[in-house]
Amino acid sequence: MPREFSLEQTRNIGFIAHIDAGKTTVSERVLYYTGKTYKIGEVHEGTAVMDWMEQERERGITITAAATTCYWDLNNKKYRINIIDTPGHIDFTAEVQRSLRVLDGAVVIFDGVAGVEPQSETVWRQADKFNVPRIAFINKLDRTGADWKADIKSIRDKLGAKTVVINIPIGIEDKFEGIIDLFKMKEIAFVGEMGSKIKEKEIRTELQGKAKEWRGKMIEQIIESDEELMRQYFDGKEINNDNLKKILRKATIENKVIPVLCGTALKNKGIQTLLDAVIEYLPSPLEVSNIIGTNPKTGEEETREVKDTDPFCALVFKISTDPFVGKLAFFRVYSGTFKAGETILNATKSDKERVGRIVRMHAQAREEVKEVNVGDIAAAVGPKTFQTGDTICDLAKPIILEPPTFPEPVISVAIEPKTKADQEKLGMAMSRLTEEDPTFKIKTDSETGQTLISGMGELHLEIIVDRLKREFGVEASVGKPQVAYKETITMSTRVETKYIKQTGGRGQYGHVRLEVIPQERGKGFEFVNKIKGGVIPSEFIPWVEKGIKQAMGKGELAGYPVVDFCAILFDGSYHEVDSSNIAFEIAGRMAFQEGERRAKPTLLEPIMKLEVVIPAEFLGDVMGDLNGRRAKIDEVSDRANTKVIDASVPLANMFGYATGIRSLTTGRGSFTMEYSHYDEVPQYIQQEIISGKK
Repeated sequence: MPREFSLEQTRNIGFIAHIDAGKTTVSERVLYYTGKTYKIGEVHEGTAVMDWMEQERERGITITAAATTCYWDLNNKKYRINIIDTPGHIDFTAEVQRSLRVLDGAVVIFDGVAGVEPQSETVWRQADKFNVPRIAFINKLDRTGADWKADIKSIRDKLGAKTVVINIPIGIEDKFEGIIDLFKMKEIAFVGEMGSKIKEKEIRTELQGKAKEWRGKMIEQIIESDEELMRQYFDGKEINNDNLKKILRKATIENKVIPVLCGTALKNKGIQTLLDAVIEYLPSPLEVSNIIGTNPKTGEEETREVKDTDPFCALVFKISTDPFVGKLAFFRVYSGTFKAGETILNATKSDKERVGRIVRMHAQAREEVKEVNVGDIAAAVGPKTFQTGDTICDLAKPIILEPPTFPEPVISVAIEPKTKADQEKLGMAMSRLTEEDPTFKIKTDSETGQTLISGMGELHLEIIVDRLKREFGVEASVGKPQVAYKETITMSTRVETKYIKQTGGRGQYGHVRLEVIPQERGKGFEFVNKIKGGVIPSEFIPWVEKGIKQAMGKGELAGYPVVDFCAILFDGSYHEVDSSNIAFEIAGRMAFQEGERRAKPTLLEPIMKLEVVIPAEFLGDVMGDLNGRRAKIDEVSDRANTKVIDASVPLANMFGYATGIRSLTTGRGSFTMEYSHYDEVPQYIQQEIISGKK
């Protein structure tokens, strides 16, 4: 089939931001102006198209990343834009992470009053990790306290971004009426029904000086990326807009600069110019570097070119359940073409699977397609083996792409079904939810027999329990939140363990000498094989590692998982008759248990990054309360007419803080919190945790 849109006319973008910066409101305007919807949905009215889940509409937040496709005309050319609207709440960070892994560009939306907020920094770092080119949109400039210049300064200072302002606001707060386009040097007004018509006019006299000043800054920042243009500029030559835009596009795609636009989505101003900028400055799939993966047979690196003629290869980045068609596996095509009904290889699992139906998604609505090409984002209906992070590819040309990685859960609750019927439904529901959400984990406590569910925060688990009830009809009792503590070692030690068991027939023999060494925080577990001369045959080595991994799941101090250490297997022995896989697995497990006991184990707890925004008169009370919660205050700053406290605080002391901050500030304070890192628990608290656990 011939392509409907060339790769040059395709954009794969995402909207990312801190919670409440206005991502979904921007998405709804984009859908309206591109003709995808005929009525603007509003988050505050619970009618947003992109927030289609019941929980999203009730709470006014985005929980799951929603994908859609829309079309935009620019310079008499039609473009297809695939959009993913991501959540802003840190509890749903997996949605942002996996979306950024498959996107070519992103629009980062900032609140015009707050500027850069904690989650803005998190999504920015995630975009840096995947090297995603960005443009910035400063939203909500109609709100009281909006400060456009302060927002740009915070983007530069806090994110280290080199910004290029390409349009500026006319008026601010309730006087915000439009923008000045610094390329066209025209005022732009958004008029007609829902601001759908654009009206250009000459810049009024009193704003001409300001516009010239900002255009001069814009030109200087753009030409820094091009020596030839810089020479022409300093020679006094006029540089035309086409050249400027071409250089700005190149610098944006290379992640050297961030074009900055402004507007207010709720009042329908600035969205059309944002769509123009998406086309003009964010890359097409052709401008993203060729994809590199690993050949599962040879282990060598291989490259796939961004061409329809190259072998098919795609990455599954999200699994979801549709009430009408069942399991959906969202994937991004990196090379080649694939037709519905063909059989493909799931290279990650070495399984072949026939995909009968392919759909394009518009939030929860589906449009069936016969074929997908390179650059497309689509979903396979009802696959049996596909999971998040799997590579699907041509049967004859296997390749495995790097999957997205996800943070470990930091909070758990015990869950108990109310009836026997609920017990039976719970297992099926849990497996469906863990398949959809890589940050949601389930385990059974071996001591109490309780089922524990773990996630990224209280809201995350609250939504999971709500979904169990609504989608799967499971009624369950839920315990109090528990912190996901971890254990680590603080010193190096060497241990020697022999596992010898003689029975009537063949016995068991496994002998290992192991060194355990602490690693820096966040480094995880590393196993090093230093066996020389075959003192332990190579086939037994993986079983020693398996034994260590078993033991590290439940530490010797208080039964929590052990992290951040290196285990070096440096010596041992075997018996020609009695040695077996299981003997070395048990020896490895026993050696690590003894090693942890000797290596001065300690407890680690999750530390959260906290931002509290309050009226100035409550500062003393709120600071005192935070000190009582073991918080470390990093900074207190001013934002409009409020005080902003930035702090680091243990998660264990923050349960129920939403109620606490409301009562301290008569309902006028707010806070955001996200996981930062693990740190050592003070000794006096460790004793309480250990005795409580035992």
